[in-house]
Amino acid sequence: MERSQQFSSIGGLTIIFFIVAITISLAFYQFIFLKELNLKPSVPEEIANPPQPLTLTIAEGASLPTNPIFFDPSQARASLGVDNKLIWENHDATAHTITTDNDYEDPLSGKFDSMDTIGLVPPGGTYEFVFTEEGEYPYHCEPHPWMTGTVTIVENFS
Repeated sequence: MERSQQFSSIGGLTIIFFIVAITISLAFYQFIFLKELNLKPSVPEEIANPPQPLTLTIAEGASLPTNPIFFDPSQARASLGVDNKLIWENHDATAHTITTDNDYEDPLSGKFDSMDTIGLVPPGGTYEFVFTEEGEYPYHCEPHPWMTGTVTIVENFS
């Protein structure tokens, strides 16, 4: 009799443990896994990782308002799935930002603002941003507001 009670207790504990494990698994799946899965939108691979980046430069002497060139080119155009990853290279001796004029936030890449990810772009440094939506995106340098540029992203027609 004593031995059957022992097996009964072990069986009861096993069932309780199994129910707790299933409950924890379902809670993880619903509140952690699904939440993380839905945070980032589904974007085609060629748009999320385009084959060739488009490189822009922050011109030497751009921190001076009298400089004729700030961002080169100041009007950039890129196509989704081709060159929608933009890289700004700082060729100036001063640190700069790439800051959105219209608070644009890309569904995949986040806010279009170097201060949100890397901070100031140091001399010789770079800032990268992947645009996943068509549109026109004006930007400027926060410490040097006369430095302005625009990125236009268009659909790939090829």
